[in-house]
Amino acid sequence: MQTNFTPAQLADPAMASSEKILRTCVHCGFCTATCPTYLLLGDELDSPRGRIYLMKDMLEGQKPASPEVVTHIDRCLSCLSCMTTCPSGVHYMHLVDHARAYIEKTYRRSPGDRLVRALLAATLPHRARFRAAITAARFAKPLKGVLGTLPFMGPRLAAMLDLAPAALPAKARAGRPRIFRASGARKARVALLEGCVQPVLTPSINEAAIRLLNRLGVEVVLAAGEGCCGALVHHMGRKASSHAFAAHNIEVWHEEIETGGLDAIVITASGCGTTIKDYGFMFRNDAKLAVKAARVSALAKDISEYLSELELPASTRPSGLTVAYHSACSMQHGQKIIDEPKKLLRGAGFKVKDVAEGHICCGSAGVYNILQPELAGQLRERKTGHIARTKPDVVATGNIGCITQIAKGFADRAKAGGPAPPPVVHTIELLDWAFGGPCPEGVAKT
Repeated sequence: MQTNFTPAQLADPAMASSEKILRTCVHCGFCTATCPTYLLLGDELDSPRGRIYLMKDMLEGQKPASPEVVTHIDRCLSCLSCMTTCPSGVHYMHLVDHARAYIEKTYRRSPGDRLVRALLAATLPHRARFRAAITAARFAKPLKGVLGTLPFMGPRLAAMLDLAPAALPAKARAGRPRIFRASGARKARVALLEGCVQPVLTPSINEAAIRLLNRLGVEVVLAAGEGCCGALVHHMGRKASSHAFAAHNIEVWHEEIETGGLDAIVITASGCGTTIKDYGFMFRNDAKLAVKAARVSALAKDISEYLSELELPASTRPSGLTVAYHSACSMQHGQKIIDEPKKLLRGAGFKVKDVAEGHICCGSAGVYNILQPELAGQLRERKTGHIARTKPDVVATGNIGCITQIAKGFADRAKAGGPAPPPVVHTIELLDWAFGGPCPEGVAKT
């Protein structure tokens, strides 16, 4: 694609990066075949190619974002399926991230939109606030019908209440250890990302990872002070906030690298993993953090990626259960981790089934299922329909957002008179069980 950026514009590293990405695009349109929103809406501007045209016009002309541009960029899931499909190697992720930050600076959203986005940004990245918000949502659920009629905000508030669980697991006890020693001789030492949303909704995921890693001779450390990776606000265009979260974690993990040594930084939420692996790019021009960020990104590994490098014993509980494996977009498109989780599950004695249209997003996409509830709902129903046709005993995936989204889809189908929903769990929970850990909640009934 021909571009006409001025030398002054290209002096900005972000603009220079986007200009290079734009020049890579050859208008071939292969991306339209795998874009979820184009699949649903059939609008060229809701395809990666169409959005690239809009972003080029906006950035090249240094124009404030228009309502049309914002509408179509907001509808993008950042699922990155287009990057897997693109034969030219267009790095759409960096381009749309830049465009979202530009929109945040140049566009004045409606009061309702600003309020919802500010609420999400102020709540989700903070465990204590998120837990309090979930508690409040339980009391607000009876008001969903009334709240759902509010102009603009209504559907989003209703989506928040729908996604909020009826109850939360117990909060981690005070004085919980930060270091979990390996069983027997220590073979490796890793930091495990606790994260923000996941330890509130499903702490059993990281607990399963710790147990299994310990049994495999890996010492696990929860780095003191580590918090949100920044992904949730990053994809909302809030660059300052996302970089602040990221910079904090970089310093925390780098201190751990320097003092105790780390063989890896293991992540059990693939959405977080995609962002952490991109820290090196995000801070490439930061004199203080560039080297540290690159070091952290190089050590970052998804839990399935890390386990695939270890020698696993024979499964102690070859269950023979049929597992429908849903590959999160951030896993398959963002990190290019495709076969490892399925190989691990098969090696653990499970019968693994692929899901039709496995490359298409389930509609979770960070906070997309709140900000774009109608499109997210259509994608959720499409995904759960494909999964249901595999007749699984259990559904496994590697991302907390997908777990929440798919579980809600099956719950909705059951309420409408469908069969009892299958349990939806993290891959690591099944692997921990297969190699000696407790049976995941919900799977025991199966």
